[in-house]
Amino acid sequence: MTEAEWESLCDGCGKCCVVLLEDEDTDEVYETSVSCQLFDAKARRCTAYERRFALVPGCVQVTPQNAGTLSWMPKSCAYRRLSEGRGLADWHPLVSGRRESVAEAGQAVSPNLRSEARVKASKLWRYVTGQRR
Repeated sequence: MTEAEWESLCDGCGKCCVVLLEDEDTDEVYETSVSCQLFDAKARRCTAYERRFALVPGCVQVTPQNAGTLSWMPKSCAYRRLSEGRGLADWHPLVSGRRESVAEAGQAVSPNLRSEARVKASKLWRYVTGQRR
């Protein structure tokens, strides 16, 4: 698979750009209503995609080699689905032919996420919305 083909698997849901918190005692992972500082929640796109690793040291590049090991990735993620031997979801743009199908299926993040640039790290727990399964 070429790099462009691999990149086309991203459904554009934005879930991987949501700030996650891990309970160090239980290893449980929690989603927040806060996004990466580079994420445009309304467009569901990174504003500095090509430079994201330099600008956000914690940004993880999903590759064919690590896609199956990133347990924090949402179960709906195409990269994770394929690494687990599942096909693309029927709402995936490569299946539906429509980018809007992700939001219509309820798989896209809220356009109202708050940027982590506007939230103090010590206050992130206030923004927990649920546990990632």
